[in-house]
Amino acid sequence: MRIGIVFGTRPEIIKVAPVYLKAKEMEKDGIEADFICTGQHREMVDMMKGIFNVEADIDMNIMTANQTLNEVMYKVVRGFEELLKERHYDWIFVQGDTTTAMAAALAAFNRGVKVGHIEAGLRSGDLYDPFPEEMNRRVIDQVSEKMFAPTQRAKETLLKEGFDEKRIIVTGNTVIDAQMYVVNHFDLESVRKKIIDHENYFLVTLHRRENIGQRMRNILRALRKFSEKEGIEIVFPVHKNPKVRDIVYTELDGCKNAHLIEPVDYVELTALLKDAKFVATDSGGIQEEAPTFGKFVVVCRKTTERPELIESGFGILAGTEEESVYAALNRAVRFVPGTLKNPFGDGYASERILSSVLR
Repeated sequence: MRIGIVFGTRPEIIKVAPVYLKAKEMEKDGIEADFICTGQHREMVDMMKGIFNVEADIDMNIMTANQTLNEVMYKVVRGFEELLKERHYDWIFVQGDTTTAMAAALAAFNRGVKVGHIEAGLRSGDLYDPFPEEMNRRVIDQVSEKMFAPTQRAKETLLKEGFDEKRIIVTGNTVIDAQMYVVNHFDLESVRKKIIDHENYFLVTLHRRENIGQRMRNILRALRKFSEKEGIEIVFPVHKNPKVRDIVYTELDGCKNAHLIEPVDYVELTALLKDAKFVATDSGGIQEEAPTFGKFVVVCRKTTERPELIESGFGILAGTEEESVYAALNRAVRFVPGTLKNPFGDGYASERILSSVLR
């Protein structure tokens, strides 16, 4: 059985690298896997490949400066049209909700290749928030032969939308597989100390397109007010997007408690997350990762497609108003995880995904 595992962005490679590594282990079972890079985020993808010690078997290298979503989609579809003529795959696996994943899934479907959707069934309920991710994930599920739901809640969402239960498999989220890999291969305390030498900090990441502007300014003002009042420092790897950087450096200018650093790799981010008091973020992936280390998440968004975080007690949907974010931060600093467990997985998702298509 020949499969292609697709990635183009940093979040994707984190979540598909464990699947590729497991596929290489399962070659004796008849799996032949290609690791296919579109290069949607060139710099971040190159940074990630070194962590998992893997290289792309095929690199489309579509990245150009300031390209639109439609240009990305066009290049991915065109690239896959040529690739699928040359290589006869039984399955194409895509992950999540990026433009790369959506375009690759449609191209495979149109060529009669079965699509497997890793992280299927996530919904915010608002087609424009997050944009375009909510639309992408819905489209991918429609054309997928197998939907690998990370949680029972995600499966129930798919069933309510009318999908055949036989197409849905609850696997857990592969990001937990990736976390376990990093925990087992790196000295995270030493990594963290190279960035900040104490643990009196909370971790912040902000980058989502729909938050850029006044929403982000509101969030940053709440973060600053909280940090200065409580004496807890901010560690903030600032996204490369110049619009994000302009807002962040303006709003946190002169804040002595704010450590504004360049983007970090996945090992560094995992180390910072592991030792932080809590995290404030608009990231989807961090919502899944933080509970592994017992960390509370202040979700700086109006919606989340990961309601399991809120239901489990590990997070709060804070919105994007200064007052609501500030209140959520005060709740986060008092959080005690007790016996709560990560609702998103146990580290065996990759094995379940591959075993399901061998049956």
